Amino acid sequence: MDDIKRVAWAACNSFRGLIDPAEYKDYILIMLFLKFVSDVWKQHLEENMRELKGDEVRIQRRMQRERFVMPEGSTFDELYAARDADNIGERVDIALEAIENTNKAKLGGVFRNVSFNSQTKLGETKDRNRRIKNLLEDFAKLDLRPGHVVEDEAIGEAYIYLIERFASEAGKKAGEFYTPLQVSQVLAKLVAPQPGDRICDPACGSGSLLIETAYEVGGKDFALFGQEVNGGTHALAKLNMFLHDIDGARIEWGDTLNNPLLIEDDHLMAFDVVVANPPFSLDKWGAENAPTDRFKRWTRGIPPKSTGDWAFITHMVETAKPKLGRVAVVVPHGVLFRGGAEGKIREAMIRENLLDAVIGLPSNLFQSTSIPVAVLVFDRRREKGGARSGTTDVLFIDASRDFKQAKTQNILEAAHTAKIVDTFKARKDVDKYARVVPVAEIEENGFNLNIPRYVDTFEAEAEIDVKAVQAEIDQLEAELVEVKKRMAGYLRELGADA
Repeated sequence: MDDIKRVAWAACNSFRGLIDPAEYKDYILIMLFLKFVSDVWKQHLEENMRELKGDEVRIQRRMQRERFVMPEGSTFDELYAARDADNIGERVDIALEAIENTNKAKLGGVFRNVSFNSQTKLGETKDRNRRIKNLLEDFAKLDLRPGHVVEDEAIGEAYIYLIERFASEAGKKAGEFYTPLQVSQVLAKLVAPQPGDRICDPACGSGSLLIETAYEVGGKDFALFGQEVNGGTHALAKLNMFLHDIDGARIEWGDTLNNPLLIEDDHLMAFDVVVANPPFSLDKWGAENAPTDRFKRWTRGIPPKSTGDWAFITHMVETAKPKLGRVAVVVPHGVLFRGGAEGKIREAMIRENLLDAVIGLPSNLFQSTSIPVAVLVFDRRREKGGARSGTTDVLFIDASRDFKQAKTQNILEAAHTAKIVDTFKARKDVDKYARVVPVAEIEENGFNLNIPRYVDTFEAEAEIDVKAVQAEIDQLEAELVEVKKRMAGYLRELGADA
C-alpha cells in the first residue's frame, strides 16, 4: 500500500502550481481507479484464457459478467501505449466515456465533471500532453492486480489516504469533501451500527464517514445510502465505494434540503443510523421552500435562511427510524446556544426526549475551520415505546482539551477517541470531563446546551505560600548584592572601574 501512496502522491507533481489541489485530486483519483479496474480486468482475462484454452466465445461471455466491463481501447495499458499521441487527452476522455456507458448502472455520471482534454484546466496542447504522459508513466509503475502486490482493502485505504492529503493541501477549499478519520471513527462508534442496518449520510462528501461507519458493523451485512450536492465530490464518493468493494451503495447527486432523493413509496427513506458532517452554518439553504416541503420536515420551526445547521439536523432526525434510529452530527458551537427559531427547534427536540448527548471536541481538527466543534447524538429509541424510553437526561462530555498538537492541525489520538466512546457508553459523571444532566436543569438554563454550563472544567490554582516567596526574594536579593561586590572587584583588577 505504501507504494500506491508514494506513486500516486508523486503523480501530483504534474499538476502542482497549475490548478488547486481541490481540483487536481479528481485527475489523480480517477487515474487510480482506471489503473485498478484495468489491472483486475487484465488479470481475469489472462486467467480465463488459460482456463478456457483460448475459446474466444466463452472467454468473452465470461468477461461480460465482470464487476466492471472494459470496452476495447479503454484500458490503462492501451492508453499508456498511446501516451505520446498528440490527442492523448482526448483519448483518455473517450476511454472514460466508453467505460461509463458500458457500466452505466454503476458508473453513470461519475466522470462527467473531469476532462483530461481541458485547455482551461491543463493548459495548451503541448503542456497538456506532457502532463498526461507523466501521469500515465507514474501510474504504470504500479501493479494493482488483486492478490499480486495489493492486499485486501489496500486500494480503498490508499484512496482515503489521498483524499486526506488533498484536503490538507487544499485547506478550506477541501472542507466540503473530507471529515478527519478520527472524527469519523468517533461518530461511527457513537451510533454503533449493527448487522442489517441501513446507514445514511445526507451530506456525504467523498463518502469516507459512511465507509468508516460501515466498518463498525464488522461484516458486509449493511446497506449504505448518501446524497451529495457537489457533482465532483459525488463522483469521488461513488469511486470510494467501489474501491472499498461496496458496489451496492446508493449515492445520489442533489441538494438534500431542497430535493431529497432518497425516497421510498413517496416518503423519505428511514434509516437505522444517520451520520453527517454537514456544511457549517450554510447560508441560503432554502428556507423559502420549507413551508411547502412535501415531506413536512419543519414542523418544529424553520431555521434562519442564513444558518442551515438545524435544517440538516432536523432532516437527519426525520429520516431516522421512529423508536429505532440513531443520529450523530458534527456542528459548530453556535448550534448549542443560538436563540430565535433555532432555540425553539432545540427546545422541541429536547422536550421530545430525542437528544441523547452533547460532546465538545477540540478546536482546529478540520482543514475547513479552526473553530471548536461539537457532536450531537440523537436517539429515537428514547421515544415512547422505544427501548430507551426510560432515559430522560442528557450526557455532556467536554473532550475539548484532549488532543495531540501537530504542525497545522490538532489530532485526536486513539486514547482520546476511546475515552469519549467509553464515557458515552458508561453514561456516568467524570470529574471535569462528563456529566449526566437532568432535562429540568437544561430547561432552567433556557434550553441552552453550552457545555461549560454543565461540565465544570475549572482547575483551581495552587495556593501561594507568601512567606516562602518572600524568603526566596530576600535570598535572591542577598545573592545579588554579593554578585555585585564580586563584579566590582573584578573591574578594579582590570582597571575598568573608572
